[in-house]
Amino acid sequence: MDQVAGPDELEVATSYMNAVLNGPFIAVECTGDADDLEIAAWSAGAERLLGYTAEEVIGRRLADTALGGADVDLWRRVCDGRGGAPLSAEHRRKDGRVVACAWVHEPMRGADGQVMRRLFIGQDVTDRGRLAEASRDDSIILRSILDHVPIAACKYDRDGVFTHHDGKGLENSGVKPGALIGKNVFDLYGSSPEAADGMRRVLAGEIVENQVETHGVAWRSWLLPVFDERGAPDGAVSVTFDITEMKRKEVELQARLDMIQAQQQVIRALSTPIIEVWDRVLTLPMVGVVDSLRTSEVMDSLLDAISSKGARFAILDLTGVDAVDTKTASYLIEMVRAIRLLGAEGVITGIRSNVAQTMIALGLDLSGIITMGNLRAGLKLCIQRMNGADAAAANGSRRAEAR
Repeated sequence: MDQVAGPDELEVATSYMNAVLNGPFIAVECTGDADDLEIAAWSAGAERLLGYTAEEVIGRRLADTALGGADVDLWRRVCDGRGGAPLSAEHRRKDGRVVACAWVHEPMRGADGQVMRRLFIGQDVTDRGRLAEASRDDSIILRSILDHVPIAACKYDRDGVFTHHDGKGLENSGVKPGALIGKNVFDLYGSSPEAADGMRRVLAGEIVENQVETHGVAWRSWLLPVFDERGAPDGAVSVTFDITEMKRKEVELQARLDMIQAQQQVIRALSTPIIEVWDRVLTLPMVGVVDSLRTSEVMDSLLDAISSKGARFAILDLTGVDAVDTKTASYLIEMVRAIRLLGAEGVITGIRSNVAQTMIALGLDLSGIITMGNLRAGLKLCIQRMNGADAAAANGSRRAEAR
C-alpha cells in the first residue's frame, strides 16, 4: 500500500482499518513517525492479549506501553519491513505474563502521499513458539539419546518398509545409520520367525517386546504401533537396545554359578565322606552343624553306597556334630529305619549330650535304635555281630552236611 491513495481509496482504507480494529486481530493504530509513535486506536484483540484497555493506552507513546520494551528499534524495523514479512517480538502483559506476537505494518497515506497513520496488525504466536521450543527440545533430547545410548530407533510404514533408521546401537552391527531406509523388514529378517512374527503383530496394532540376534548382535526390542487419524494401524516404531555385552556377562555369571555349585557339591561330599572301614561296614562321620538339607543329601548318598557295596552295617558317627535342629533329629531316626529296609543295620555313635537332649525333648521313638558311645565301640559291635553271624552260618552248614 505504498502508492498514493486518493480520497476514495483513503475512505476504503479507513473502513478496512476499522474492520481490523473491531475484529479478532491484534491491531494498533498509531500516528507520528516511526521514531515517535503515539497510539490512536486499540483493538479488542489487543486488549484481550495484553490486558490493557483502550482508555489506558490511547494517547500514550507506543514505546511507553507494553509494546515498548527493551527492543527500542522494534517498530522502526516493522515499519521498514519489506514484502510484508512478519516480525516477531515478545511483550509483557499487564499481569506480568509474557506473550509473543508476529507483526506486520500497514501505512495509511493521504492524497499528498504522506503517511498519515500507521496500522500494526499482530498475531498471537505464543503457543506456536512454545510448541516450536518444545519440538526443538524433543529433537535435542532424541538426538542426544541416539548419539550416546546404545540403541537403534527405526520407523516403518504400514508395509514394513524402513522410513527411519538411526542410533549409536548400530555401531556393533556393521550397518550404518540410514542404510536400511527403503528396504522391507520382512525381506531382511524373514528368516527369523521371531522377528517376522513380532513385526506382523505390531503392524496389526499390538505392542510387542522381543529378543533377537541379527548381524552378530543380540537385540532387545520394543515394537510400538503407529495409528492414523482414524485410529487405524499406520506403521510402527521400534526402539532396540544392544544387549550383546549384557548377554555375555550373563553367560559368564551363569558359568561362575555353575562352578560354585560344583565346588559346593565337592565340599559337601568331602564334609560327609562315606568310608568302608571294614568289610561290609560303612561309616559316615558328620562334622559341625547338621541341618535338614545336608541330612537329606547324606541320606541319599549313604543309601546308594549301602546298595552298591552290599554293606551289612552303617555307622552314623555324630562325634563332631555340635548341634542339630528338630527336623534333622527326625531325619537321623528315619535314616536308620531306611537302612534297615535295605537289609543292613544302622548304628549311631558319639551322640553329644545336647544332641541327646534334643532327641528326648522331641519325644522321638528310639526303641530299636543301636547307639554307642564312640566310633570305636560301634565298629567293635559291628565286627562282633558279623563274626557271630558268620560262625552261626558255618555251624548250620556243618550240621546240614552231617545229616
